[in-house]
Amino acid sequence: MTQRAIEDLLRELTPRVLGALVRRYGRFEGCEDAVQEAVLAAAVQWPEQGVPDNPRGWLTTVAARRLIDQVRSESARREREEAAWAADLPPEDVPDTDDTLLLLFLCCHPTLTAASQTALTLRAVGGLTTAEIARAFLVPEPTMGVRISRAKQRIKAAGSSFTLPPGPEREERLRVVLHVLYLIFNEGYTASSGAELERVQLADEAIRLTRMVHAQLPDDPEVTGLLALMLLTHSRRAARTTGGGDLVPLAEQDRGAWDAELIAEGLELAKTSLGGTELGPYQLQAAIAATHAVATDAADTDWHQIHALYLILERIAPNPMVTLNRAIALAEIEGPKAGLALLATLDADERMAKHHRLLSVRAHLLEMTGDCDAAYDHYRQAAKATASIAEQRYLEARAGRVRG
Repeated sequence: MTQRAIEDLLRELTPRVLGALVRRYGRFEGCEDAVQEAVLAAAVQWPEQGVPDNPRGWLTTVAARRLIDQVRSESARREREEAAWAADLPPEDVPDTDDTLLLLFLCCHPTLTAASQTALTLRAVGGLTTAEIARAFLVPEPTMGVRISRAKQRIKAAGSSFTLPPGPEREERLRVVLHVLYLIFNEGYTASSGAELERVQLADEAIRLTRMVHAQLPDDPEVTGLLALMLLTHSRRAARTTGGGDLVPLAEQDRGAWDAELIAEGLELAKTSLGGTELGPYQLQAAIAATHAVATDAADTDWHQIHALYLILERIAPNPMVTLNRAIALAEIEGPKAGLALLATLDADERMAKHHRLLSVRAHLLEMTGDCDAAYDHYRQAAKATASIAEQRYLEARAGRVRG
């Protein structure tokens, strides 16, 4: 088995092993640390010694031994007594259950910040190391380590149990889980900072985790919609940059380079997600992505349908970014002045103040009206407002183009 295949296997097994330990021993914080140690041991040993016949059982046994060693090293009498009866968990005793959803609910506990929820999800459920997560979010490894440690301590202090919450709370927590996965994907698809446009590992990990949730909740339309949205969006990856890494906007992409298999799967999922009686934001965003996916070229895009979908999305999930995207669609239908008028409604929104997306879209619409001087100024402002070097290069290039 190749190194890459072993890494993929370890990421797949991590939440299942962690779930088995938490079910048996409780102690989420200690179990998570023990599983990470077992995964690191496997990453070193398996390439040299071969993958064991029962890799999940191997990981569970090693992690259980590490956990017991941790317990025995503690000074409290009660903890030593717990260690006395704790026994190694043999491979044949590993329950054949997948606790990924339970772990996601735990990692997305409402007492945690969104940043902590994301980091803990990537570590405990995604199987990424602290160093990998730190690199993905461009922070020092010790900083990320402290963030993850504090998140686990807050979960412990909250007294969270390893069970699904009751009805209404379960639905609310599921929305948090989906939002965290959505944030992970967005950061992977378009990095908020750094030299590269994408962080492919994060986008791939978000898709993998969302597939796992969908496998457990196949009838949930929002889970299905989120997976469809990710696949349809990710299908454009090969066409989003030039060979030199420069950004290529959607209208100028070579659609022949889009991933046909991802599009086919995403379209089917998007259609399925719309089969219910209610509509959620991920279903609507998937429908918008599907409308782009079926267009043979930019000119063939059904902007009336996209605008109508954004109107619905704006009504059920108001958000300035939704309004911004609706302005783009409206400009395609009624002209750039109509789009600019809608953008003007966002100027008083503090969340959008000097946001590079608002500046860049306004620049584009001003360019469409022929106001090149204003477009130039807004492109330059947008370039200064983003921490993404790839976006900076693109916006500076657009500014240079309007100046001729």
